[in-house]
Amino acid sequence: MPEQDARERAHNFREVNLGFDAVVAEKEAQRCLACADPKCVHACPVGVKVREVVNLVLQGEYLQAAAKLREDNVLPAVTGRVCPQETQCEGACILAKRFSPLAIGHIERFVADYERQIGQVGLPEPAPPTGKRVAIIGSGPAGLSCAGDLVLKGHAATVFEALHEIGGVLVYGIPEFRLPKEIVRNEIANLCRMGVEFQTNIVVGKTLTVDELFNEHGYDAVFIATGAGLPKFMNIPGEHLGGVYSANEFLTRVNLMKAYDPQHYDSPVYDCSGRDVAVIGGGNTAMDAVRCAVRLGAKNAHIIYRRSEAEMPARAEELHHAKHEGVRFMMLQSPVEFIGNEHGYLTAVKLVRMALGEPDESGRRRPTPVSGSEFDLPVDVAVIAIGTGANPLVQSTTPDLQTNKWGYIVADERTMRTTKRGVFAGGDIVSGSATVILAMGAGRSAARSIHEYLVSGMW
Repeated sequence: MPEQDARERAHNFREVNLGFDAVVAEKEAQRCLACADPKCVHACPVGVKVREVVNLVLQGEYLQAAAKLREDNVLPAVTGRVCPQETQCEGACILAKRFSPLAIGHIERFVADYERQIGQVGLPEPAPPTGKRVAIIGSGPAGLSCAGDLVLKGHAATVFEALHEIGGVLVYGIPEFRLPKEIVRNEIANLCRMGVEFQTNIVVGKTLTVDELFNEHGYDAVFIATGAGLPKFMNIPGEHLGGVYSANEFLTRVNLMKAYDPQHYDSPVYDCSGRDVAVIGGGNTAMDAVRCAVRLGAKNAHIIYRRSEAEMPARAEELHHAKHEGVRFMMLQSPVEFIGNEHGYLTAVKLVRMALGEPDESGRRRPTPVSGSEFDLPVDVAVIAIGTGANPLVQSTTPDLQTNKWGYIVADERTMRTTKRGVFAGGDIVSGSATVILAMGAGRSAARSIHEYLVSGMW
């Protein structure tokens, strides 16, 4: 994949990966073995017909390839950029046994970008209207995927979004240099053309409730796709200090509130320019935050992770890019205290060195503190990126909706049905934090189940 030079991209928010051109895309497509039983399709959470898409690329039929993609994936330009193909479709590719797998994600991005640039988007034809109406709570990947499939089945789908912009984590969480927001807006516009209706600034659980969607607004079914947006903290001294952020807040201020564009937006984000920044965590969100800090002018940008690099859950590509952009990795270390000055602002983080012991429930070796190894690292900004939990708003205002001990909604793994008649749930609000494509897969499963319910009336 061609990409911006690291020395240049570390100072801008333009997209890092530049995409394949037609020549490279066709050469890559020639590597496909055209398996009789394509395991890549089985490994795709939304079931993209990879072999058929690749075959159309080989024929130079790029618009047809894009249309074939859209039969199963309503956000191909998005997933072509942020989907972890290496653990899914590409991970199942037969080529990977001896060589590098077919670059399915890069091909997907190419055809999706091609149709957008040509201006001829091949949207699937919806079925005749059924008269049934479905309310979808949340406009992230699960909600968008469910809405797209429902309108194709002839049902009216309305997506309710709490924020002022549609896209959920795609707009507030993933930085511009990984996923340009214009790409997201384009895919949203395509969903609008398909017939999906969007309502912003509607906080279900506050503005209205699930019961009101049924009783006062006349919806026949509800799909809850609110994600897992409640930030987790470390519960150590000093987390209240100025300059200490959750990753959710930091990335929302940078991405949705456009702190990355100070010439045009006066966003309230603590100035990283010339400062020392520490991001705690080892996942993709931590990589997003620390790479934003680099671009905001951080003097030193650190990743602090309590395990070794081998245990980091972040994508290999994100690690590669972060290293080339100058991020400093501090492995086997964990914060025990944030230290501030008399004005209440962060000045340092106290770290303890860790040693890896026996594997824990995640299968990774459990980190344990090394006695007497504490030391202070001077920092001005700290971002805590250790995961998220379930936002309880919808659940707390829907008393007959069962949740588990972590606050996630209980839903059948296959049908996405909850304990409340007519209410379905899927994505991170059921599974916990996962990937964009897994959330989309849950959305597709929910759409199939909702359709069956609307047609049969059986619960």
